[in-house]
Amino acid sequence: MAANNSLAGDDFLNRNIRFFSLQFLVMLFLSINLLLIVTFFQKEYFYTTARYILFGVTLLSDSLLLFVTDILLVFIYFHINIQVWLCIIICVVPFLYLTVTPVTLTAMTLERYVAICMPLRHGDLCSTRNTMHGILIIHGLSSVPCIVILSTIFVSASLSFYTKYWVCLVELVLLQAWQHHLRSAVYQFQFLILCIMIVFSYIKIMKVAKAASGEDKKSSRKGLRTVLLHGFQLLLCFIQMWCPFIDAAVLQVNYSLYEIVRYLNFVVFYLAPRCLSPLIYGLRDEVFYHALKNVALYKRNNM
Repeated sequence: MAANNSLAGDDFLNRNIRFFSLQFLVMLFLSINLLLIVTFFQKEYFYTTARYILFGVTLLSDSLLLFVTDILLVFIYFHINIQVWLCIIICVVPFLYLTVTPVTLTAMTLERYVAICMPLRHGDLCSTRNTMHGILIIHGLSSVPCIVILSTIFVSASLSFYTKYWVCLVELVLLQAWQHHLRSAVYQFQFLILCIMIVFSYIKIMKVAKAASGEDKKSSRKGLRTVLLHGFQLLLCFIQMWCPFIDAAVLQVNYSLYEIVRYLNFVVFYLAPRCLSPLIYGLRDEVFYHALKNVALYKRNNM
């Protein structure tokens, strides 16, 4: 009896440590993203230039995804049950913005491809107006998996299902095994298309880099490194897409183990990439780095 109480106490303590350390990390990463967002809006050049606009989209979408996902984790920790229809509405954000960032990264890669391989048409194709249209297209393409997943829920669930009170977990909203398989197939197909587009851009830019000389060669090589960075970010996004399926499999085995695995997945594959990748991208860009440095120093001097 005493041993069982001791184990239960240790489990409760470990659960609290995981939760509060996670909240600290979420606040830290959201603060860093907020600093990057403030920097983005400091200069008109950033929100009128295609690649910076797309970079801003990744910052906003990643921050929103982190915020909403953390709210769901808070619901789980405090065992807050909500009606299924409300849970589905909340889950729309993770469903949608899980794919907005990889699609935007691919758009950023295509922008670099146009800038290096079609420099004379870059101004027209990547104008502010066309970029805004591109953002609408990005969200339209990203909504396809969300619409497919939600359609499977509406088709398979009865009306009484939506009035039930549950802990809001995406894995519980998808009732049938085939729904999980369909979600996996849709995400993998989307990832395959995005990979093909990034590889295509990389090969084209590499050909231009080999043929170029002087400043053009330097610019092309920098473009290649940028495309490689986007490819690495896309790989991290793909790993994130697998996390729900790992969570769902572990949930069938043991709920305590599920909480540990979900915590590790969230920290390693959600938090870290969605904060560190934009930060690395911002620091390696000279113009954005100087603007970020000015904002950081201004805030420090006014504290």
